[in-house]
Amino acid sequence: MSEPHVLVLGGGFAGLWCTRALASAPVRITVVDRTNHHLFQPLLYQVATAGLSAPDIAAPLRHILRRQRNVTVRMDEVQRIDTGARRVQCAGGELAYDFLVVATGATHAYFGNDAWATHAPGLKTLDDALAIRRRLLSAFEAAEREPDPAARAAWLNFVVIGGGPTGVELAGTLAEIARHTLPREFRHADPRSARVHLVEAGPRPLATMPQELSEKTRAMLQRLGVEVHTGRPVTAIDADGVAIGDERLPARTVLWAAGVAASPLGAQLGVATDRAGRVPVEADLSLPGRPEVFVAGDLAAVRDAGRDRAVPGVAPAAKQMGAHVAAVIRARLRGTPSAAFRYRDFGNLATIGRMAAVVDFGRLRLSGLLAWWFWLVAHLFFLIGFRNRLIVLLNWGWSYWTYQRHARIISGRPPPD
Repeated sequence: MSEPHVLVLGGGFAGLWCTRALASAPVRITVVDRTNHHLFQPLLYQVATAGLSAPDIAAPLRHILRRQRNVTVRMDEVQRIDTGARRVQCAGGELAYDFLVVATGATHAYFGNDAWATHAPGLKTLDDALAIRRRLLSAFEAAEREPDPAARAAWLNFVVIGGGPTGVELAGTLAEIARHTLPREFRHADPRSARVHLVEAGPRPLATMPQELSEKTRAMLQRLGVEVHTGRPVTAIDADGVAIGDERLPARTVLWAAGVAASPLGAQLGVATDRAGRVPVEADLSLPGRPEVFVAGDLAAVRDAGRDRAVPGVAPAAKQMGAHVAAVIRARLRGTPSAAFRYRDFGNLATIGRMAAVVDFGRLRLSGLLAWWFWLVAHLFFLIGFRNRLIVLLNWGWSYWTYQRHARIISGRPPPD
């Protein structure tokens, strides 16, 4: 009798942690992802802003899993899931399964205004990060060759939409680049005249953190030169800027960090999804009525059994869900009951700029330099591979002492003027 086949869709945090947790289990595993790499998404903004190169925060899935003999990695695109027949149709052929783990993550959500995506790209993949980096650096180049002062100012205006961790990190880093990294390298356009706007529809940035840390975040951003707009949603985006209420912000570079929608594969699992496209699951993360199918990571709408609250769509939660699914599969193989998922909240953290960050551990709240050091150590610890940690540490050290960002290379076709 052959070993049960576990089919894992997605090589992100949930899928990879599930796969690794089944290393010694009597199963054969197939990991399917449309890319060939695992991506450390919390540092993706560093690639977008030229602080790190793509290989610093990504590693080939085959390399990560090379010593796990019960795993086959397949780079393929999932097209259809048939839970009744226990089969998944991919572009390269059909795969049968005994257990299915769907961990295909999330993508950008423009709240019904999908046309905005052309003018305000989001940040979810390496391709997104490289495209944003090209757009940002090309804006400074366009300003340098623009003789008209008004047109030059538009190139040096940047708008980041969304005041969550990604938006705050992008805005703070952009301000540092304009004021510290680039000024001595241009002769006609002064990068220090750049204006960076952070737009948040809610009343404060980092709304999931305590109000005192949100206000400290606002103050730190403003010290960096970021203009923070709160309490008004964006009503229009085009090639020349954005509208927030009755105010018009002229800008040739707009970045989207305001919302996410779950992977569209969730709609193929035969249950009603929530407004964000996430799939409601049982307490053990299995699909209702399908105990052999599991949903984990950003695609899952999960209630924390310990505190009866929604589990946030963050990397630590995805890792814990992946490991829990592996434990449930092991329990099913043994014929023992499975436990409910309990989320361990290790706190929230976000960096705002050089030596500036905020950390929320419940009763313990940090901001400024101490929070920044904690943020740095935490991200180094969770990077996959010694090489990644060493290279990132060296790059951050160089950036710290010199304000330089080593990955400022424009590749591919720049956006049109």
